[in-house]
Amino acid sequence: MERKPKKQHNIIMNIYHQITRPDCLSHQLWPHFKKGWPESDKTVHFFWGLAEGQPAKIQECINKGEEWWYVDTGYLTEQITRYPSPKIHDINKTYFRIIKGYMHTIRGKVGDGKRLQKLQSQGIDVKFKGWYTGDTKHILVCPSSQTVTYHINDMNQQQWINEVTNELKKFTKREIRVRNKPRPGNQWWNTDVKDDLKNCHCLVTNMSMAAIDAVLNKVPVITHNLNICSPISGKDLSKIEKPLRPGHKTMEEWLKFVVENQFTIPEIANGTAYKTLQEQNV
Repeated sequence: MERKPKKQHNIIMNIYHQITRPDCLSHQLWPHFKKGWPESDKTVHFFWGLAEGQPAKIQECINKGEEWWYVDTGYLTEQITRYPSPKIHDINKTYFRIIKGYMHTIRGKVGDGKRLQKLQSQGIDVKFKGWYTGDTKHILVCPSSQTVTYHINDMNQQQWINEVTNELKKFTKREIRVRNKPRPGNQWWNTDVKDDLKNCHCLVTNMSMAAIDAVLNKVPVITHNLNICSPISGKDLSKIEKPLRPGHKTMEEWLKFVVENQFTIPEIANGTAYKTLQEQNV
């Protein structure tokens, strides 16, 4: 009896969308993804950030129903130098977030705590310290970048700031401070967000990861529902005087969840990132 030939599966290359800027960190990362992320019989796209028309390419993936992953700096990590050129100081302490179909991780499983313990042993601040319980003062409004705000809120950054601050004024008489991303030449350059978080009543943002700085420094947050802090944040500006302050157990579980979705370059190259994310069933 003649055997039928086995069905051949077409292997499609994973598509790593390149940023032309020569010092973009994606040029360092993509070769390690190619080592540690297997290819399959479907098209899978990888994007670094939202520069150079990436939102339109992402929307094309959505329209076609093609799988896409977003890669950017990590949630809880040793910080990179951003200017004048991005620089990683320690590849074993620098983590990158990897998310399927979103910019931030919004679903997945709570980890066993081992990855959280690893970050603690590396000297990275991952400890929930409770909430301010005394007299708090101001509200800190932290917009995302212009590009992210357009992508998420369909308006420019200043429009978002105006909309949020005008709404807040309906429900509070507290001082409202605005803190933008530190960039060379702007008023926040060479300043630390922790200074603005001292005695802060609540931080309000759309997608800024300043929300993570806030909850690790005793300040509750109100965020967009696609922000990494969404599971532990408020969403309603009318509740600004009594913002959500989750308990210790909830915060510890959230931290264990977050660290299951960020990885170092060696973990990307050796397949740990791929394996862990598959176990997350994302």
